Amino acid sequence: MRLAYVDAFSGVSGDMMLGALIDAGVSVVTLNKALEALELPGWHLDVRKESRGAITGTRVVVCERGSPPLRHYRHIRHLIAASSLTEMVKERALHIFERLARAEARVHGMDVDDVHFHEIGAVDTVVDVVGTVVGLELLGIQRLYASPLPLGRGRVSSNHGVLPVPTPATVALLEGVPVRDGGVERELVTPTGAAILTGLCEGFGPLPDMVLNTVGYGVGAHSADNPPNVLRLMVGESQAECITRRLLMMETQIDDMNPEFYEHFMASCFAEGALDVVLVPVYMKKNRPATLVRILMDPSLKDRMATRVFCESTTLGVRFHEVDRMELPRAFMDVDTPWGVVQVKMISLPDGSVRCQPEYEACRDVARRTGLPLPQVYEEVRRRGQEKVAPKK
Repeated sequence: MRLAYVDAFSGVSGDMMLGALIDAGVSVVTLNKALEALELPGWHLDVRKESRGAITGTRVVVCERGSPPLRHYRHIRHLIAASSLTEMVKERALHIFERLARAEARVHGMDVDDVHFHEIGAVDTVVDVVGTVVGLELLGIQRLYASPLPLGRGRVSSNHGVLPVPTPATVALLEGVPVRDGGVERELVTPTGAAILTGLCEGFGPLPDMVLNTVGYGVGAHSADNPPNVLRLMVGESQAECITRRLLMMETQIDDMNPEFYEHFMASCFAEGALDVVLVPVYMKKNRPATLVRILMDPSLKDRMATRVFCESTTLGVRFHEVDRMELPRAFMDVDTPWGVVQVKMISLPDGSVRCQPEYEACRDVARRTGLPLPQVYEEVRRRGQEKVAPKK
């Protein structure tokens, strides 16, 4: 299985992703040929080698002729859907743009289809997003992971005026993602970069086990060299069909908290980035009934999660131990149903088959909106998803 790991030690943007992919071996000629399917006039790629500090990589600039038209999200959606790109590229690119548009709509208080601004409608953003998805397909990447993301500080000018760094859209996109202070007064993670990684990555944490094949460096626009303003993409092969990740398990026993508080407690842990939260009824010394709390997380969240648990519960202490989690490959896919588009999870099994697992929340929302039984909605979505990935006869 072919993996890629985005080492965003100096941040991430759309052009840095594209540059790293080309630096890792994607043919510029083949990439340009694939992007012609967009039928988007008035642009070309300027690809060149540049250095930031001691590291040399590939810098990609999307050059436009004249001022690009101001596009709404619905225009971008139609542009991609009507193109002759492969179905997988279209689905992934549309998923990224939907996440970006929803984040902007949420920040600015408008309907998703009415999102209209240069940051999403500009030609370079379209090329960066679609080009990244095409590049991953050309390299044969089956699973994508990334490091925790560094965030800058300060302010940045935009078409909406002066905004804090990280921008509100970036923060909205990174909910549930491990982040850290990047220690610099500039933008390190752009909204486009955040949308790409959160839309495509299956996890954020340490480097997964792999046999390393190649490394690519994508150079960013800023000239900073401490640390070098580059993005590192590490591409390799996994020797197993399943990926093993080293995670952290936090445990504590609670015997004196109002049971009604547990719902909020669990939600706050998930909001902090927990991968799973389990509550187990137990008996403690003197036969006191209690609840064993187990929280699975990325190791980078250790201190933040402990703080959250101390603030949201009555426990006086927590304990940690490392665990290895073996994971099946999975990817998200949108499925057309009589009730609209519903997201499903496609899980690759060791025997090569694919299992479709609908997202519970999406099916629940359909059931509430239509009044249909949840099992009926779930099964219909699962059936349509399974048909979509079934081998063509």
